[in-house]
Amino acid sequence: MSAPVSAPDRSAPNRSLTEAATGDPLDRLRLVHVVRQYKPSVGGLEDFVASLVARQKDRFARVTIVTCDRVFRGGTRERLPAREVIDGVEVIRLPWHGSTRYPVTPGVFRAIAEADLVHVHAIDFFFDALALAAPFHRKPLVATTHGGFFHSGTAGGLKTVWFNTLTRLSATAYRGLACCSQSDYDRFAAIAPSKVRLIENGVDLAKLGDAGSKAPVKGIVTIGRLSHNKRIDRVLDALALLCRRDPDWRLDIVGTPFDWSAADVETMIAERGLTGKAQLHVGPDDTAMREIVGRSSLFASASVYEGFGLALIEAMSAGLVPVIEPNSAFIAFAQRHAGITLADFANAEQAAEALEAAHARLAAAPQALRQDAMAVARIYSWDGTAERYADFYREALGGATG
Repeated sequence: MSAPVSAPDRSAPNRSLTEAATGDPLDRLRLVHVVRQYKPSVGGLEDFVASLVARQKDRFARVTIVTCDRVFRGGTRERLPAREVIDGVEVIRLPWHGSTRYPVTPGVFRAIAEADLVHVHAIDFFFDALALAAPFHRKPLVATTHGGFFHSGTAGGLKTVWFNTLTRLSATAYRGLACCSQSDYDRFAAIAPSKVRLIENGVDLAKLGDAGSKAPVKGIVTIGRLSHNKRIDRVLDALALLCRRDPDWRLDIVGTPFDWSAADVETMIAERGLTGKAQLHVGPDDTAMREIVGRSSLFASASVYEGFGLALIEAMSAGLVPVIEPNSAFIAFAQRHAGITLADFANAEQAAEALEAAHARLAAAPQALRQDAMAVARIYSWDGTAERYADFYREALGGATG
């Protein structure tokens, strides 16, 4: 089993593959990323693939993205163009049917016909179908886990059986599984010990870098799609207690509709008497995001499941002090990095007290705590992550399946 890597050194600059020694298998690589959702869909999975591809498009011979032809949530459900160039990369969109959790997309086999390496993102139809058909398409496969399919407790027993049967079988066809968090690594090591590698997500540090309020304010921001596992309702419960004690507290919620619509969240706000205290922002652009974060000092997340916690790192890059739910990914993160408060948001009183205490610490040493948060975020820059994926590809192309 490949040993897990904690807090990897990501400070080294990228090595240009065009300057690599002759014979590097990546020099002429035709790489295809397969992911169920991509732009214009908005979410952590989409952001991850876009950020990785931005650092690959000028390094490899060709990079292509294969995805589904409709936005699953929050869109018009209209079919998107079958082919489009986005940010200099070709995107191929395929018809699909069935569940958005497991979109059956038979056109994927033709779409990967010219690939030298196929990189599958997440554990879904694509992961299973490409694995089971591997003897026929004969393309080298790697995957990134992105939390698997354990983002909520829904159908937990069925998911466990599926994971230990079909997912275990599918994993045998992959030359490597990149796990984007320690919790993913531990889970997938149980079914594919020789395949797993820990490659934590990269973060675009420029997006929100140093954007948080320079002076301590009683402003909180929470970021993430409006899915049930994010438990926005519990953050609002904590805010309601805070506002009873001090009316200066404010919360900005940044997200895109998923399990909950914007109207659902607005109803939650109104039901708690928080109109004017909590504000929802649906899909703001980067400029608007910096403005929102600029009136906050704290980041809160009540998420009961995270594959990695991209929003947490982005928030820390802004200089925000985090108060977060002790899910497995966040616990592992807090064990490695000081300055992170874990609080059970199921207990609104405990969460409110933790937010008050974090603000008090920040008020006592504002610059030190902001700088500490930003220093942690710098460990997760995309430059180091992209190079680790290049090494992951070299290993996959140099090894055999099985």
